[in-house]
Amino acid sequence: MKVENKLYIVLISIHGLVRATNIELGRDADTGGQVKYVIELAKALGRHEQVGRVDLLTRQIIDPQVDSNYSISQEKISPTVHIIRLPCGPVCYLRKESLWPYLDTFADHALQYFRKLGRLPEVIHGHYADAGYVGKLLATVLAVPLVFTAHSLGRVKQQKLLEKGLTEGQISQTYRIEQRIEAEEQVLDNATIVVASTYQEANEQYGQYTHANASKPVVIPPGVELDRFYPPSCQQLQANDLYPKLLCFLTQPDKPIILALSRPDERKNIPALIAAYGQTPALRQLANLVIIAGNRDDLKTMPVGVRTVLEEILYAIDKYELYGQVAYPKQHTPDEVPEFYRLAMASGGIFVNPALTEPFGLTLLEAAASGLPIVSTHDGGPIDIIKHCQNGLLVDPLCTKTIGDVLLAALSDQQQWSQNGINGVKNHYSWDQHVQTYLAYVNQILLKKRRNHIVFSHKPSLTKRVFITDIDNSLVGDIRALYNLLDYLHDENILFGIATGRSLESTLEILQAWNISMPKFFITNVGSEIYYGPELIADASWQKHIHYRWAPQNIQAVLASLPELELQPTEHQNLYKLSYFVKGKPEIIRSIVARRLRQHKLVANIIYSHYRYLDILPIRASKGLAVRAVALKLNLRLDDFLIVGNSGNDEDMLRGAARSVIVGNYSTELEGLKHQHNSQIYFAEAYHARGILEGIRHFNWLVDKPRELKEKPKELSNLVMPSPPSDWTHQYLL
Repeated sequence: MKVENKLYIVLISIHGLVRATNIELGRDADTGGQVKYVIELAKALGRHEQVGRVDLLTRQIIDPQVDSNYSISQEKISPTVHIIRLPCGPVCYLRKESLWPYLDTFADHALQYFRKLGRLPEVIHGHYADAGYVGKLLATVLAVPLVFTAHSLGRVKQQKLLEKGLTEGQISQTYRIEQRIEAEEQVLDNATIVVASTYQEANEQYGQYTHANASKPVVIPPGVELDRFYPPSCQQLQANDLYPKLLCFLTQPDKPIILALSRPDERKNIPALIAAYGQTPALRQLANLVIIAGNRDDLKTMPVGVRTVLEEILYAIDKYELYGQVAYPKQHTPDEVPEFYRLAMASGGIFVNPALTEPFGLTLLEAAASGLPIVSTHDGGPIDIIKHCQNGLLVDPLCTKTIGDVLLAALSDQQQWSQNGINGVKNHYSWDQHVQTYLAYVNQILLKKRRNHIVFSHKPSLTKRVFITDIDNSLVGDIRALYNLLDYLHDENILFGIATGRSLESTLEILQAWNISMPKFFITNVGSEIYYGPELIADASWQKHIHYRWAPQNIQAVLASLPELELQPTEHQNLYKLSYFVKGKPEIIRSIVARRLRQHKLVANIIYSHYRYLDILPIRASKGLAVRAVALKLNLRLDDFLIVGNSGNDEDMLRGAARSVIVGNYSTELEGLKHQHNSQIYFAEAYHARGILEGIRHFNWLVDKPRELKEKPKELSNLVMPSPPSDWTHQYLL
C-alpha cells in the first residue's frame, strides 16, 4: 500500500516537556506518564502497516531554563513518526494551567501546518483537557473524527482535593478547574471515540460528566516496554551501580526496598506515604523506603508546586526521624529507572503508588514487568492492573495507618506475586495489542465518515493582509473615524471582510446607509452563513459542514420550559440559528442551557452577547470557526489577519493567531480576555472605528504611517448613529 493511501494520524499533547529520548520524567508536575504514553503510542502506531504518518503536535519552548531540544520545530522519531512543535503563547516554559489563553493560537498554527504539509489527518487524537480542546477546534473546522484520552479528569481531581481539605477557592485559583471541566464537557460532546485505560475510569470517572455523546468510552489499556522492563539476572545485579546513590542515605542498605517512583506532584501523595512508613515501627524495622521524586537541584529555583511537595517530603522525613531509613536521591537518568525496579525486586521489596487519583498507572506495569509486587491506590487503573496481574494489594490513599499495614502485609507475600506480575503484563499489556484494538475502532468510524466538507486551497495566497470586523458598535458609530478607516482599506493588498450577527439583507442595508464599499466576503448570522464576492455567492459547503448533528426543533422543545429564555421574533431566527432574549445572570443561564442540552444528548454552540441575548448555533458554527474556514478556503495565513469586535458573539474569532482589536465600547462578556494579558489581543481606549485605528497603530499592522483624521465627507454629514437607548433592538445590537 502506498504511503499516501495509508492513515495519517495526529496526536496532540501540549503541556510538559515532550521529546523522543531521555524523557525528563518527574522533572515537574507536567512531565509525567502522559508524555511517555504519547511517545510510545506514536511509535507503536508508526510501526503498523495501515499507518503512513504520525505527527505528535506539542508546544514549542524557547527557554534557557530547559533543554534547547524543545525549541526544535520538528523532531524525527522514525521514518513515519514526527514530533511537531508549534508556537503557543509566550516562548518560555509554562505550567499547564497557564496555557488556556493560548490554545486557540496553537490550533491556528496547527491548521497552518496542515496546509503547508498539504494533507488533512484522517484522525485527530487529543490527550488531556488542553489538547482535547485544541483537537475539538481542529476536528470541528476540518470535519475530522476526534479521539480523546483524558489521562485524568477535572471532576475527579476536584473531588479528591476537596477530600484532602482544600477549599473550592484554592482549587479554582491553583488549577483553573472550572475552565478545565467545561473544556472536558465540550470535548466529550464532540469526540467520536473516547479512550479509557480502565473500566473504572470508563464507567465511574467519565460517568460524572453530562456530555451529549451517547457512546461510552472504549477501554484500551496502554502497553509497557518489555525490552526495557524485565526481571533482574545475577549478572545485572552484580553490575548494578545504583548502590552508591543509596548508601549515603541508608544505614542498613541490604533490607528489602519499598520503592516509590513518581514526579513531585501533590496528587502523588508522597508525604502521606512517608507518614505511613514513619508511623509503622514494624515496617521501619523490616524495610527501607526509597523515593524517586524527579530530579532536583537548588530547591529555591524550582517551580512553586514542585518545591512545596519536596519541602513536605523533607519535613516528613525530619518529623518522623527517618534518617538512615529513607533514601531520596536528587538525580537519576531515564536509563536508571528500570534498574531501580530490578534492584528493589532483587532486595525482596515492593513497589508502592499512593496517589490520590490514578487514571492508569504506567509505573505499576513497569514494576510488574520487572517482577516487583505492587501496592497502589484503590482508584482507576490499579484496580484493573491488579485484577489482571494478581500481583499486589489496593489501599485507601487517605488513610496513613492503612497504607502502613498493607505495605507490611505485602512484603510478607512478595515471592508469590512476582511471577504473577511478569506473566500478567505479557498477557494483557503490550503496545502492539493496544494499537491493533485502537485501529479497529478508528477504521469503524472512518467507514461511516463522509468526505470532508472543509478543504484548503493549494492556490497562492490572495492577499498580504486580511481585515475582518463586526459592524455594530465596532465599524460604525463614529462617522469621521469610519471615513479615515475606509481610506486605509482601499489598499489592494487588504482583503476586507465582515463578520456580524446580522442577516445578509440587514448587513447590506447598513453598509449602504453608511456608504461603506462592498467587502470581499461576509460572515453573517453569527457565523452560520458565508458569502463571497460582489455576487454574494453563498458557501454551500459551509452549510453542509455545519448541518452536522444540528437538531433545532429538538433544541427549541427542550429549552421551551426555561423561564429565563424568551424566543425572539421570527425575523431574527435562521435555518442554523435560534435566538433568545435572556433574563438573569448570563453565566448561570448559559450553564443551565448547556446542561439541559447535554442531558438530552443535544449539541450546540451557545453564544451570549450584549447583556441579554443568547444565540444557539450548530456545534460547528460560530464567527471564529467561519473565519478559520475562510482562511483555509482562500489560502490565507491567520497571523496576517486583523480582527475587530466588541461583544460575546465575537469572542472566539478574537482568540487565536490573528491580531485582534477590541474597541473601547466593548460589552462586559469580553472582560475575561482582558485579564489573560494576551499580546495578540489589544483593548483600545477609543470607541468604534477610532478604536480600530488605534489598534492598527498599536500593532503597526499597515506599513503606511498613521494619517490624521479627516473631515467627514459631505454625503455623510447628515448621517448620525444614535446612542443606543436601554431598550435598543436586537437588530442594531447584532
